[in-house]
Amino acid sequence: MTVREMSASDTPALAAHAGGGDTSPPARPRSRRRRGLGWSGRLEVLLLAGPAVIFFVGFVILPVLMAAYYGFFRWSGFGPATDFVGLKNYITIFSDPNFQSALLHNAFIVVMSLVLQGPIAIGLALLLNRKMRGQSVIRVLIFVPYVIAEVVVGTGFSLLLSTNGAANGMLDKLGLGSLTQDWLADPAIAIWTLMAILTWKYVGFAVILFLAGLQGIPEELYEAAAIDGASYWQIQRQIALPLLAPTLRIWAFLSIIGALQLFDLVYIIWGQYVSSVAGTNTMAIYMVVTGRNAGNFGYGNAVAVVIFVISLVVALFYQRFVLRRDTAGAITERGVQ
Repeated sequence: MTVREMSASDTPALAAHAGGGDTSPPARPRSRRRRGLGWSGRLEVLLLAGPAVIFFVGFVILPVLMAAYYGFFRWSGFGPATDFVGLKNYITIFSDPNFQSALLHNAFIVVMSLVLQGPIAIGLALLLNRKMRGQSVIRVLIFVPYVIAEVVVGTGFSLLLSTNGAANGMLDKLGLGSLTQDWLADPAIAIWTLMAILTWKYVGFAVILFLAGLQGIPEELYEAAAIDGASYWQIQRQIALPLLAPTLRIWAFLSIIGALQLFDLVYIIWGQYVSSVAGTNTMAIYMVVTGRNAGNFGYGNAVAVVIFVISLVVALFYQRFVLRRDTAGAITERGVQ
């Protein structure tokens, strides 16, 4: 029998005969240890990440810690904080009806932002994803409101929707005077006016985000479905929307966090006092009114901490139960070597 004619089953027997009956399998080769970063690599990481870490600690972590510290004091904003009140500020916050109404307004804005902006943005993105004339111009027009400064948007709508503003004036000219409303001061419709302004302002960002997600879908999937006889709407429902789900979840996360921290448009259009009467005050407005304007910066810091904790809890909950399916594929376990 030649060497080539030997089968794989004969190899252990030959090894046992040659080695005195030892049939133990050969030892595994030692795994190569990953070399750590050298001094040059560590210096490079320090130079590149150091400034970002310093800015993050100085402008994010440190202010949060300072706000948490001053939240335990009654502090006027000048000099050292000496009047320690413990948890009294936090107890007052959650027992104040004004904060409770502001929290409910923020929750309403969160839900309605998703309900209103999501379907509109998806419809516009599907429309603009098709080849059509003037596509670039339409995209620009949709995205322009998002890049306009909030001060400009707030000032413009406050003039447009005032009692003697252009909106009611146009309705009078068209013979629809019965439809004129006090769009900004009537508590029954002021919150819906705010939602209309927010939708006009931020739907362009969602459209651009969804367009980027749609253009990342391989064209071969559309062609294969069309060959199989699927209609346009079947293709969008069965292919485009499921593959757009990760982008949709990211947009929803950004929209939720933005709605929880809404301040600028409400402050510019309604002001710090009218917003509570009109039913559009938010937690950030409450923080400014009861903290800075009242001269009680300790209480304002406590409100800021509450807003931060609420946003953090919502973000962690969303990441744990909604974004988990997107991040699970990006995390790989180290295999046994």
